Amino acid sequence: MTKFLATIFAAALSLGIAGAAVASETGGLHPAGTDLDDQASLQRGAKLYMNYCAGCHSLKYLRYSRIASDLGLTEEQVQANLNFTGAAAGEQVQVAMRHDDGTAFFGKMPPDLSVIARVRGSDWIFNYLKSFYLDETRPVGWNNTVFPNASMPNPLWEMQGLQHAEFGAADASGERPIEKLVLAQPGTQTPEQFDQTVRDITAFLEYAGEPAVLKRHSLGVWVVLFLAFLTFLAWLLKKEYWRDVK
Repeated sequence: MTKFLATIFAAALSLGIAGAAVASETGGLHPAGTDLDDQASLQRGAKLYMNYCAGCHSLKYLRYSRIASDLGLTEEQVQANLNFTGAAAGEQVQVAMRHDDGTAFFGKMPPDLSVIARVRGSDWIFNYLKSFYLDETRPVGWNNTVFPNASMPNPLWEMQGLQHAEFGAADASGERPIEKLVLAQPGTQTPEQFDQTVRDITAFLEYAGEPAVLKRHSLGVWVVLFLAFLTFLAWLLKKEYWRDVK
């Protein structure tokens, strides 16, 4: 028993260390606050992604029919409102932009984002989409504090507005660090509304990285209830078996 408890303790300790390591890697990022149980948020995120992101970034591991079944939509609704490439409902989410055009516009074809949430994390996506600022030294006219020198303009600038960077004093290497971003020209949304917009997109990408997570959450409740019932039956069996044993 002592050895078993020691094993459990070691496993818990390793999980705690791993969690602390992940937290340190994402230090300085504001939490995304996504909720995959909020179907309305996922639906809004799908709409926003298809309108502002899917022109360049595919989701090649996700099918339109899967989006419909998971997000409480009909295939007709998805095809009419979320599919801009003319693909069949059972096909993956691809982009209409040709590879040569993507390379010419951005230096290389924009990456597929099917598993970006699993690679980078939801907090990273949330903060990245909020951290674009105007930078005339960049060919695309934009830069980003979370992912510096990204070859990507701000696709959400109309809603967010235009941000400028305020720089601090130069360090020993002559670099001037960015102290903060200032909203120089408001967009069509308030900062609170824009936070929700970015949160919805982040939630959709989190779902796209593992579509089964929605069903796994709902199924998990029944699994726990089954295990609890099985434990109760085992206790009754044990009580009956040992009833006459002194």
